[in-house]
Amino acid sequence: MSYNITMVQQTLLANTDFCTAHNGIKPLEQYQQLLRINRFFVIYNRKYNQLKFWNNFMKTKAAVLYEMGQSAPYTESAPLVIQELDLEGPASGEVLVELQGAGLCHSDLSVINGSRPRVMPMVMGHEASGIVRDIGDNVHSLKVGDKVVFSFMPICGHCVPCVSGRGALCENGATANGAGTLLSGSKRFSLDGKPLNHHLGVSAFSQFTVAAQESLVKIDDDVPPEIAAVFGCAVMTGVGAVFNTARVEPGYSVAVFGMGGVGLSAIMGAKATGAYPIIAVDLLDDKLALAKEVGASHVVNAHTENVVEAIQEITKGGAQYTFESVGNETVLVQAYEATVRGGTTVTIGLPHPSKQFAISAVSIVGQERTIKGSYMGSSVPRRDIPRYINMYKAGLLPVEKLHTHTLSLEDINAGFDKLAKAEAVRQVITFDTA
Repeated sequence: MSYNITMVQQTLLANTDFCTAHNGIKPLEQYQQLLRINRFFVIYNRKYNQLKFWNNFMKTKAAVLYEMGQSAPYTESAPLVIQELDLEGPASGEVLVELQGAGLCHSDLSVINGSRPRVMPMVMGHEASGIVRDIGDNVHSLKVGDKVVFSFMPICGHCVPCVSGRGALCENGATANGAGTLLSGSKRFSLDGKPLNHHLGVSAFSQFTVAAQESLVKIDDDVPPEIAAVFGCAVMTGVGAVFNTARVEPGYSVAVFGMGGVGLSAIMGAKATGAYPIIAVDLLDDKLALAKEVGASHVVNAHTENVVEAIQEITKGGAQYTFESVGNETVLVQAYEATVRGGTTVTIGLPHPSKQFAISAVSIVGQERTIKGSYMGSSVPRRDIPRYINMYKAGLLPVEKLHTHTLSLEDINAGFDKLAKAEAVRQVITFDTA
């Protein structure tokens, strides 16, 4: 919605005391300056439950990636640039969200280091929670003030995978994500009139973002935003791989390779299903200790032990379900070799597109082995995210243990240094827009 100068003057006149108290600005004398201060509009929003745009645009501070493959340390190369961008208001079927928490994920790091190529330049971030601040026409499932978690695959609901219950493979969503657009094909971020690409329809490393309603899941108000954010990727992917992709049954053995946010979530999911034994594999003892806290019954340090032999010994022949969450083809082979005859190997991680992995072809038939891919935990976000949140509230998924650090948007490059060195599980950006 557009507002002319007269309407803005009237708005400021009507709220003179309010504007002056929060900004120290006299509305009539400096209203043009006030228009440029996004902080005013956020405060106005919180007081009056609505947000005003100037010519349908507002300002937002965001982290933009212009070039992939810059070398670490990222505090020196600074691949993510913090800039004030123009954000166009929501069109039909779209929603303006104020971000409250945004997680730093290896999928973000894979774009930064170039192993997961995307179109540039891009407003980064895909795992997040926030609050609805404005809606476009034809938005029926959300209203202003709703708390939401983002799904990094917008579920169109109409393509063959969607109507078959496989929303994670949404064809229209995948096309939009590959093009760096919203589900409609539009781009809402710009700088100096030049459009910027969206990361997986989310672009969470921004004070505000516009997303398709199909990218949002309404959640309860009582979930802390820094915890809610993690349900949008780590939990949905890891727990979903156990529940939806593998369909692990009680009493079956599970081994999980890689104790990042997704791998630890898979451990939680396995514990919730009643699996046993649950074996965590990693190179770092502190990650393995955390795995024990969230549900692993056994741990194997891949740096000091023969992983396949250790798992075979613990399970008396191999795990019935193995999960590879590292995104490494060599680790995937290990996971396959550690799987029992007749068992299932699930790959969750995303290796570089050029990588291949080789196994004995005859073993797939002769041992009735299954290899399954799991993207986004084979999830239907509006079904699964509320369910996993309920399990968190019931104490079945200790998701709070994934949140190891909180940081500001300005510290984002340092955060990715920490993530690249495996010094954190989930760092969550919190935003100060007041």
